[in-house]
Amino acid sequence: MNIVLMGYRGTGKSVVGKILSKQLKRPLFSIDRMIMEDAGCDISDIVEQCGWPRFREMEADVVSRVAVRDGCIIDCGGGVVLNPDNVELLKRNGKVVLLDASLEVILERLQRGRDRPPLTEGLSFEEEQKKVYEERAPLYSAVADMVCDTSRARPGQTVQQIIERMHNYGWI
Repeated sequence: MNIVLMGYRGTGKSVVGKILSKQLKRPLFSIDRMIMEDAGCDISDIVEQCGWPRFREMEADVVSRVAVRDGCIIDCGGGVVLNPDNVELLKRNGKVVLLDASLEVILERLQRGRDRPPLTEGLSFEEEQKKVYEERAPLYSAVADMVCDTSRARPGQTVQQIIERMHNYGWI
């Protein structure tokens, strides 16, 4: 069974995924990193040159290749939940761990590195994050098998929480 990390931008999926991979000695697959490797450029360039719809197609392709694996950690981009087919494939052989944080914490984390492409047009950075976060929150909640609030937890603490809860549930 795979451990699938989902959540909005800035909730810690990449950092938690790396630590979880090391601790459980499982391979880590980062959907966004794989998309960039396939495209030969970063996500901002993909979105600028091809648009979000093409990026989402590339994302679905990578998800279909990764979801069939077993015993992996899968770090999903924040928008993977927008495609029900992605979710179905990932849940078929995995448990979804939703990493969540307060919007204030997410904004603080995202302010540190604004290398992510805008998700919408015509809104300030803060307005955009609030709008998209609120739109996606119900989608994340609906697919989550487990939720971890990363607002105040250090990544290592979140990893320990995931491992303990997964053991308690008999998932690992």
